[in-house]
Amino acid sequence: MEMLVILIPVSLILGGLGLAAFLWSLKTRQYDDPEGDAQRILNKDWDERPKP
Repeated sequence: MEMLVILIPVSLILGGLGLAAFLWSLKTRQYDDPEGDAQRILNKDWDERPKP
């Protein structure tokens, strides 16, 4: 029982950090162009920067 006093807050904090990281990635538009990312993997020009 004593261990639950530590484990429950730790798990809630870690879950909150994971949620915050996910929301940050949505806010900074990390998932906006999945089709372009798939095409860049197949592109042989590694030095070419993706166009915004």
